[in-house]
Amino acid sequence: MKKIKLAVIFGGKSSEYPVSLHSTASLLRQINRERYDITMIGISQTGDWYLYQGSIDDLEHDHWLTHADNRPIGFACTKKHHGFFLLQEDVPSIPLEIDCVFPVLHGKNGEDGTLQGMLELMQLPYVGCGHMSSAICMDKEMTHIVCERAGVPCAPYMAVYEHQVTDEKALYEQAAEQLKVPFFIKACNAGSSFGVHKVHDFQEFQTALTDAFYHDGKGKVILEATIEGFEIGCAVMGNHELFVGSVDEIETSQELFDYEGKYEMLNSAIHCPARISKELFAQAQDLALRAYQAMNCKGMTRVDMFVTKDQTIIFNELNTIPGFTATSRYPSMMKEAGIEFPDLIDRLIDLAME
Repeated sequence: MKKIKLAVIFGGKSSEYPVSLHSTASLLRQINRERYDITMIGISQTGDWYLYQGSIDDLEHDHWLTHADNRPIGFACTKKHHGFFLLQEDVPSIPLEIDCVFPVLHGKNGEDGTLQGMLELMQLPYVGCGHMSSAICMDKEMTHIVCERAGVPCAPYMAVYEHQVTDEKALYEQAAEQLKVPFFIKACNAGSSFGVHKVHDFQEFQTALTDAFYHDGKGKVILEATIEGFEIGCAVMGNHELFVGSVDEIETSQELFDYEGKYEMLNSAIHCPARISKELFAQAQDLALRAYQAMNCKGMTRVDMFVTKDQTIIFNELNTIPGFTATSRYPSMMKEAGIEFPDLIDRLIDLAME
């Protein structure tokens, strides 16, 4: 059988650069090498693109940029010349033969539709949601607007634009009245809990607002009412025929499931399947499916939700390129639903190439 020429893209100009390295290393260790001819393309934190030919360990531990045989990569989007090219001085660039791309990039410049739009211009199929879906899923305000319009229950919120903030005290008082204290401040366009804070008073509000704007990078944050309860998630996969995976549950002693909780499991644990009733489990799967369809997702998405104290389910957000280590939530939920990690990788690539 002819191997699929698969490009795996990792790294990126994002706060979630380290997460990408761990996800990519896990994928490369699990992928079926008999089915794929793999090209590794790394993006530095300064935005330089390279063909990487070193070890998985050096990639995972962020030593990949030290390799002397890294070769600069360029790309073209014309009708005659499209795709990735190996750049060389004073000689013609060499086109790289690529059948499909697996972007393992989290956060800005990789999960927000920018890369997806570029790949579409280069006429390369890729794993995951399209450029529009990726962009609106990344933007928490747009997610609220679309999902609420589709009847998906969300937490009350306010969108705040940096250029409009002239009186922080007045803004805090408005949020306290509308959302009640404590409430959350979230960077609109960031993941892995970067720029997310729970606010109890005005002093916390000032610090959190500055940090959220910093991590957003686009001058927009949302203020969101606190949902009393706990967080759950559901893995969804597919283009037209959709497969809904298991539901997991986050147990944490912290006020929010932050970066350390997610990636170091500090004072946190994940239970898969979730410790909820069969009725709530089915409701969570249904809500995840509705959110996936409302946001026009394809390929894969992890849908995060809350179970409230009165046993109702509230939508939180979607992650179009979720963590992809063998123990990450998305692969774990799919494994619980009967799909092992290597088979999951195959299915996602097949969906990209439909």
